[in-house]
Amino acid sequence: MLSKYKFTAAERFLRYVQIDTQSDPQSSTYPTTEKQKDLGKILVVELIAMGIADAHMDEWGYVYGTIPSHSEKKPPVICFCAHVDTAPDCSGTGVKPIVHTNYQGQDIVLPDDHTQVLRPGEYPYLKTQLGNDIITASGTTLLGSDDKAGVAAIMDMSHFLMTNKNIKHGEIKILFTPDEEVGKGTAKVDLEKLGADFGYTLDGGEAGSLEDETFSADGVKVIIHGVIAHPGYAKGKMINAMKIAGEILAALPKDRLSPESTDGKKGFIHPVRIEGIAEKCTIEFIIRDFDTAGLKKKEDYLRTQIEELMRTYPKASFDFKVTEQYRNMKEILDQHPMVVDYAREAITRAGLKLKMESIRGGTDGSRLSFMGLPCPNLFAGEQAIHSKLEFISVQDLNKAVETMVHLVQICEEKN
Repeated sequence: MLSKYKFTAAERFLRYVQIDTQSDPQSSTYPTTEKQKDLGKILVVELIAMGIADAHMDEWGYVYGTIPSHSEKKPPVICFCAHVDTAPDCSGTGVKPIVHTNYQGQDIVLPDDHTQVLRPGEYPYLKTQLGNDIITASGTTLLGSDDKAGVAAIMDMSHFLMTNKNIKHGEIKILFTPDEEVGKGTAKVDLEKLGADFGYTLDGGEAGSLEDETFSADGVKVIIHGVIAHPGYAKGKMINAMKIAGEILAALPKDRLSPESTDGKKGFIHPVRIEGIAEKCTIEFIIRDFDTAGLKKKEDYLRTQIEELMRTYPKASFDFKVTEQYRNMKEILDQHPMVVDYAREAITRAGLKLKMESIRGGTDGSRLSFMGLPCPNLFAGEQAIHSKLEFISVQDLNKAVETMVHLVQICEEKN
């Protein structure tokens, strides 16, 4: 049936990326930006037009919907989830998507900034896309495939199932979240209302990839309290909190424990924000490790480094505040192996080579898993995310749709 289906994922994606949905890490509102709801409203209208009668967006910007069961049995209820927001790292305003048809391995020069060049030598995944249709932005913004690719794929999967009633599947829940990029994607989600047994985020990269493991993550806020005095009469009195902050940052290891120097299963200590004046300065860190116990080791190391430095400033002081962010979802998924097994088989049925990966980051699935909804991460095709060189192929996007269709059928067959 899918071989004759006219996929709509790419057409939807090209529309969705033009809607600015950037989230804001400094905002205390829910969602952090009201403009995220602009896309949510469109998704609700489209879902209702498909026949998904209960589709709605709540006050927090979460979109819910239900695809009714087409099975005589009662298989588990599956949820597919994607986030509507784009990252604060790069502008998401005025995105102009471009389709480069029948890609033949050449460099792709983006038209609005010729210094932005997508080269196969730097992005080897392009070499797997010969003959495919590549979508990029124009060179001045990110594209937004993280995670509007997931949104578009779920919408197309929904369209396919609502128009092909002969496909056997159980009840399917749709969930679109705001604020994933700023760590608040599940802050106001209503899992009781959702009513799913397990789920899958569509927020991954290469076609065929399946991620069942993430970093565990904490945030650390270091507040340095200096001693202020009039700068004209400060000799022997002033202790500048900003200068202490600079020393703390300069003392961080340069060849280890940093994002710039680690890969694979190695974690890091990463300063992400600094703000202050001479009297008081704050440094915010993110701490990452695949082993949850490794977080405390890194935090203890950082605290010890600061304590040693502060001994030279006995009249100054500091606060060290740790906040849990998310945990490695593998701790939960290992207790529910069939959730990952269904996805493995679906990827294989879609004709793809399975690639099991660990995410050097987190997804909504990390939090959802610990909230009671086991939730690994499926590929959506997104590449070079959070950058002006972000790209995705139409064919990878369509394969994500196909994989989800196989997945719901497998779940129905095996239960």
